[in-house]
Amino acid sequence: MTFLNDLVYYTFHPSELRSIAQWQIWHNPVHERDFDADPISLKACFNHLDNTSRSFSAVIKELNPELLVPVCLFYLVLRGLDTIEDDMTIALKEKDSLLRDFHNILDKEGWTYNGSGPNEKDRNLLVQFHYVVTEFQKIKEPYRVIIKDICKKMGNGMADFCHSAEIGKGVETIEDYELYCHYVAGLVGEGLTRLFVESGLANPQLLQRPDLYESMGQLLQQTNVIRDIREDRDDNRRFWPKEVWGKYVDNFDDLFKPENRDTAMRCSAEMILIALNKVPDCLFYLAGIRDQSVFNFTSIPQSMAIATLNACFRNPKLFDPKPVKITKGEACQLMIESSQNLQILYNTFKERARKLHKKNDPMDPNFIKVSMACGQIEQFIESIFPTQGPRVAQTAATTNGDTPALVEELTEHQKKALEKKKQEEKESKQDMMIMMAAVMIFMLILASMMMGVAYYFGARFDIVFSELGNGLSNLLTDYGLKSPSASPNANVQKPLQREL
Repeated sequence: MTFLNDLVYYTFHPSELRSIAQWQIWHNPVHERDFDADPISLKACFNHLDNTSRSFSAVIKELNPELLVPVCLFYLVLRGLDTIEDDMTIALKEKDSLLRDFHNILDKEGWTYNGSGPNEKDRNLLVQFHYVVTEFQKIKEPYRVIIKDICKKMGNGMADFCHSAEIGKGVETIEDYELYCHYVAGLVGEGLTRLFVESGLANPQLLQRPDLYESMGQLLQQTNVIRDIREDRDDNRRFWPKEVWGKYVDNFDDLFKPENRDTAMRCSAEMILIALNKVPDCLFYLAGIRDQSVFNFTSIPQSMAIATLNACFRNPKLFDPKPVKITKGEACQLMIESSQNLQILYNTFKERARKLHKKNDPMDPNFIKVSMACGQIEQFIESIFPTQGPRVAQTAATTNGDTPALVEELTEHQKKALEKKKQEEKESKQDMMIMMAAVMIFMLILASMMMGVAYYFGARFDIVFSELGNGLSNLLTDYGLKSPSASPNANVQKPLQREL
């Protein structure tokens, strides 16, 4: 049934089918690795990476060799933390101990954990966590220090929220909501940025702007929280802050009642607004990435996030049991656009912001704020890559207090974009000339073949050419350009008359 649904869908959306084929067939990874040559423990780590997240697995495996294994292990360590935190079958006391001590577990050779519930989807990762510990001991000391530090901060933060949930406090304010997102995602942004800079693949000035890498993590996590509202509610979890949903309904469960769909969509619009405010910082952060593989790794999830927000905005299906997802075709198109350069990525954000803005409801109390948030995204992009011509990024960037080094990165991106545009225009003209020449050659070959076949079957081209010459001679005579004379075809015409 799924195959038939896909067949019908892509019949009416051929552009998405083309994007899937383009990504699957013509996408070339920036870096390739022979995974068969890896030791058993590292193979097991990559296998767990595939099982826990196929989307992240694809971009991680294409990372620069310097960062591939550290980032893979960083992801698995944090996934292990998240698995323990989400597992409602683990007693609070044991969970608290595991979360707060998880950074020390990374030094315990052979450590595994079998206490997760049988239905926990990533249970096997903890059962075989000794593979992660083994490989963790092999990476460079600076990378280990960064991963352990982030793991410690995240574990303590998760433990604090587990205690709050136990006493029924939950997420009350927007500040609580963003603090939770900080612990589970903002810290990931910090850790990855430190890894990027340590490896020399990102601008060191990014470490002086914690608000930028914080926004990177916040946008991803807030998008997940918005999209997964129904799933979390069914699992008896609530991450939407009461400060937001309390404006629209008295009880959180009222958001899921059919008669409250308009109210629920207005509530979701405010949640999406909070996420949209993080976008300009994310766009500025991406300008500080120097390596193409790292750029792909950071840009693809962000473009997926803005596309998911667009899909969720004013969508009543957000509160249905089946989660709202972007299609595979759109996902492939996003990956294509996000793995090129900064300008193409910015255009992707601009397009999604415009689509979201078109769906904005004037009757929504957040109408003006959502419109302003979309406008700020486009204004930021316009300040870097203006549609009317080149403009220096420094004017817009320095007014926001951005560091000169990052402004220089943006200016460099502008120059590269202009150079690439000129090169593309030159190549386009060359392609057009080649195409025209190819068409002319093809037409000549086709005409020659047709004439050859006609001659083979008895065509008298001598008569044809003679008649053409005669016609031309008569035309010249009519215009006085040639004196009348005997027909050059007289000898040919007589035999024809005899035959007739």
